[in-house]
Amino acid sequence: MNFNLTEAIEVLERTPQTLQLFLSGLSDGWLACSEGEGTWNAREVIDHLIEGEKSNWIPRLEFILAEGEQAPFPSFNRFAHLKPTSPRSIEQSLLEFIEIRTLNIARLEELVKDESILEKTGSHPAFGVVKVRELIATWAVHDMTHIAQVVRVMANRYVGDVGPWHEYLGILNRK
Repeated sequence: MNFNLTEAIEVLERTPQTLQLFLSGLSDGWLACSEGEGTWNAREVIDHLIEGEKSNWIPRLEFILAEGEQAPFPSFNRFAHLKPTSPRSIEQSLLEFIEIRTLNIARLEELVKDESILEKTGSHPAFGVVKVRELIATWAVHDMTHIAQVVRVMANRYVGDVGPWHEYLGILNRK
């Protein structure tokens, strides 16, 4: 097992700033491109990450600590961010993500004061018994999944433009 809370927090702290540096100031061509119907563009990924900060990670952690395995914690709607919202800039969305993530990391550190908390268990609505350590590890890997998704989707925008180099650009050969 490789999980280390301090290392997981290192990733969680860096994700919003990484995305802010990568996406701020880009033209809408980059921010709105997707891989087709039913896929997400960079804006939608950021909205999904914000929704997760509000409704997933810390609420589930708090539920596990309060309820244990007595009841499954509420399901997370992975598509809730796709509802119509008021238009805002990517910069505004990224600032919201940074603010809520900062608060959530502080709350995480407040709730998980010692290693024993990591072994506490709760009930996932689909998977059954899960540990706090698994929830936090998933949170960090979830971030990396969506960073990779944003980069892949944006790279795919030029899939028809790279000519014969396509063969050497691994990111264009992954889905």
